[in-house]
Amino acid sequence: MALTEDTPLAGYADRVVAVEPGGNEYIPEDARHGTPRRLFWTWTSPNLEFATIFIGVLSVTAFGLNFWQAALGLALGAGLGAGAHFVLSARGPEHGVPQMVLGRTAFGYRGNALPAAFMSIMCGVGWFATNSVSGAFALNTLTGMPKPAALALIVVAQTGFAVFGHNLVHAFERIVFPVLAVVFLVVTVVILGKADLGAAAPSGGVGGMGGFLLTVGTAFGYAGGWNPYAADYSRYLPAGVSKVATGGFAAAGLFVSCLWLSALGAASATIVSSAQGSPTDLFTSHLPGALANLTLLAITLGAVAANALNVYSGAMAFVTIGVRLPVRTQRAVVSIAFGAIGFLVALWALPDAAQSYEAFLLIVAYWIGPWLGVVFADQYLRRGRRIEGLLYNRAYANRGGVAAFLIGLVVSVLLCSNQAKFTGYAVREVPELGDITFFVGFLLSGAAYLLLNRRRLARE
Repeated sequence: MALTEDTPLAGYADRVVAVEPGGNEYIPEDARHGTPRRLFWTWTSPNLEFATIFIGVLSVTAFGLNFWQAALGLALGAGLGAGAHFVLSARGPEHGVPQMVLGRTAFGYRGNALPAAFMSIMCGVGWFATNSVSGAFALNTLTGMPKPAALALIVVAQTGFAVFGHNLVHAFERIVFPVLAVVFLVVTVVILGKADLGAAAPSGGVGGMGGFLLTVGTAFGYAGGWNPYAADYSRYLPAGVSKVATGGFAAAGLFVSCLWLSALGAASATIVSSAQGSPTDLFTSHLPGALANLTLLAITLGAVAANALNVYSGAMAFVTIGVRLPVRTQRAVVSIAFGAIGFLVALWALPDAAQSYEAFLLIVAYWIGPWLGVVFADQYLRRGRRIEGLLYNRAYANRGGVAAFLIGLVVSVLLCSNQAKFTGYAVREVPELGDITFFVGFLLSGAAYLLLNRRRLARE
């Protein structure tokens, strides 16, 4: 596993304005740097954006909850995602590899291509397009620039950060953190001053337990959507740093930002307004002119902050699939390709972005639930063991992990999904279930992995 001086990472270390070479290699100790504290803003800044706000808006307007019901559901969903993030981030310094590489112990070298492909498509392209659209809407309203041109500008900026790689991404998240935090603090004060937090739940939404569980699932789909990225941003930390501090700062940044802005969105949905326009226009219509413009700028920066991570980690996952590319440039080349694909998807979604957002968030949770179940079960069975010899071993297979993942994914979707185009068989009979697909998938896949692999791993 040790790298020599002629490996791609030689000389990169803590340089910021330099293209990170290679792709998913192990990070040697002489290239490690930083402290766990930086993970707080690395995971706060990407969520100080409009996509987070809109989760809260959906919880009131689409799922039919009042503010306090929505806040509880949002806290539960974000808390579950942050808890998983704690565990996954804490492993980064110990093993020095990206999150998807760590998954090879649970799925095998080739089997791991399945979740890596899910992440590449859902996160590297899907999330990229989603956040690009909100940023383009904000920039369009702020400057009057045509939406396609605004989208192109956003895409070029965020893809550029991802191409340069790990150190510049961390630096950008640190720089924009105070700007985003101050703007949204002021926005929070103004919105809470106008919101009717005691208002009854609106009519026409799902309502009841079903609406509450949909809110939990959507909030988890957003916060948990970052889980497959976790170790990507902690793997450069020195191996001896505190696991508790590493996981704690990462989880705190994720939880605070997700709950804060999603609850802000829920509060804004209680304000009676006749405003028309894009979702960002509707939100900023509650704000005075100068603050509205600052908020649009913050939404634009937040979209770039989120997508710098989406493209970087999506490209990392694609490289982990095993596609052979030039070693020194593979991650950077894939980042550019994902930026181009994401731009086309976002351009297609511009006319009707809001309608598909709810479905997308839930679908993200559908695969992450089973993936987490397998990864956590594998980590439990391998506790106290060395795994370095498995991570880059092309001959290593773990069919039990792939089988457990597919069992949890297929069964949970067939029974519990709650989508416009397909409603699970259990939800048809009991609509109050809302959408608990990710819970069921997590439990089924974790249990299946323990049953299929306990004896085999005991013999390894």
